[in-house]
Amino acid sequence: MASLLWKIVLVFVPLSLLSIGGGQAIIADIQLQAVVVNQWFTNQQFADLFAISRATPGPNTLIASLIGWQLAGPAGLLVATLAMFIPSSIVFVAVTTVWHRHGESPWRKAVERGLAPVAVGLIFAGALTILQAIHLSALGWATTVAAGGVLYFTKTNPYLMIFSVAALYLAVFFIF
Repeated sequence: MASLLWKIVLVFVPLSLLSIGGGQAIIADIQLQAVVVNQWFTNQQFADLFAISRATPGPNTLIASLIGWQLAGPAGLLVATLAMFIPSSIVFVAVTTVWHRHGESPWRKAVERGLAPVAVGLIFAGALTILQAIHLSALGWATTVAAGGVLYFTKTNPYLMIFSVAALYLAVFFIF
């Protein structure tokens, strides 16, 4: 049990330190570690844990707690949660202190401009990983791209979009 807990720490501490852009930015790496490298879960099991973590209130990285719980019960939950949140919190406090001291510095503006595309790319990688893990059909890919485009280019309410896509899937399910 201790070796599994240590392995959980070794997976989540580095990921915590890399979570530029928030927890969604490291979903692809969490999936890589949990499914491919350590083979703790199948893609479908990971997708299920991801869905549960997104459906519950709380941070995006709640999936780490669920992984810990599934692997080692309450001890795994505690270890995974602390390994995910403590390192990035320490870095956040330290960087924020320096960040506010140098508000008008040119290097600060350069860092902001440089990290923005990195964060966006990591978030898209996470979304793509989840879409691949659930083995979307051609209709699934088409509706995902179409819904993303509509949400990006219009001011459509996201709940209306979710309802519309659900209605489309129900219609297709009952027709075919």
